[in-house]
Amino acid sequence: MKLCFATNNKGKLQEIKALLADTIELVSLQEIGCYEELPETKDTLEGNSLQKAAYIWEHFGINCFADDSGLEVEVLNGAPGVYSARYAGPACKAEDNMDLLLKNLLGYTNRAASFRTCITLMLEGQTFQFEGKVKGEILYARQGAKGFGYDPIFRPEGFEQSFAEMTLEEKNKISHRAKAVTLLTEFLHKRVDRL
Repeated sequence: MKLCFATNNKGKLQEIKALLADTIELVSLQEIGCYEELPETKDTLEGNSLQKAAYIWEHFGINCFADDSGLEVEVLNGAPGVYSARYAGPACKAEDNMDLLLKNLLGYTNRAASFRTCITLMLEGQTFQFEGKVKGEILYARQGAKGFGYDPIFRPEGFEQSFAEMTLEEKNKISHRAKAVTLLTEFLHKRVDRL
C-alpha cells in the first residue's frame, strides 16, 4: 500500500516511516509532485487535518494522511489551540508565541494545559480520524533547549522535565503526536493484514 504523509517536515516523515509496517510505502509530498502550501483555514484541529488530507486525495488521488496539533490551556478557554503556530501573529516565531502565552497567564495559578494532535487518514475516499492527547501544565519560565514550539514551557503530567528537557525518544513515548500515530499505525496494520 502506498501512502502519502501530507507534511514537509522530513523529521516527522522519517519518524513515522519507522513505525509503519514494511507493507506500507510512505511517500512525501514532493514524491507525489505536490509543491504547493496545503490549505489550513479551519477553526479546529480536526478540520485542518481533514482539509489537508482531502486536498491531497482530491488533487492527486493517492491515499494519504495529515496531522494538526495544538496546545490548549484551560484558563484561556482552550487557546491558543488551532492557532498555536501563529498565536503571536502570522509571521511569528516560537519565542514570540511562548512570550505571549506566558504574558497571558500572568497572575494565574491554574496552569493546566493539554497538547492535542488530530490525524486524518483518507483511504480509498473514506475518512478516518485519530486523536492523541497529553495533559500537563505551563511552566512559569522556559526549561530545556531541545524540541520545538512550546516544548520549553510545557511539562507533561507525572514528569519533572519539560518536553524540551527530554530526549526525542523520551518525548516520543508519551507525546500527543506519538499517541495519535500509534492509533493510525495499529489501524493500518490491521488493514494491511486483511489485504
